[in-house]
Amino acid sequence: MDLPAGLLYTKEHEWVKLDGTSATVGITDYAQSSLGDIVYVEMPKAGAVVEQFKQMGVIESVKAVSDIFAPLSGTIAAVNADVENDPAKVNGDPYGTGWLVKITLSDASQSKNLLDAAAYQKVVDAADH
Repeated sequence: MDLPAGLLYTKEHEWVKLDGTSATVGITDYAQSSLGDIVYVEMPKAGAVVEQFKQMGVIESVKAVSDIFAPLSGTIAAVNADVENDPAKVNGDPYGTGWLVKITLSDASQSKNLLDAAAYQKVVDAADH
């Protein structure tokens, strides 16, 4: 399982890359692997306001439908149209071309509620046992 250091993670298997008051968000390698072939992604529209740990979208695979949760509160600045057109990009490169949304943060200090790579690894290990 790929688990880049320098990113932050949620217990619901989203990742966050912070850049000042902006955050790029996607689902983790573990999540895409668990879901299997992703066939549909429903994301909020640009301009939508999202709240930390509240549902902001849905991801559907051949196996299951899962909610996507906002790791941080803010306004959706961009949605990855490539993923909307080709959801399999999430399977192929979850930390790169498979990102989902960019959020302009309303409160950057919320990042303290997220997990580093080591803490997220423990969540994954617990889920696998």
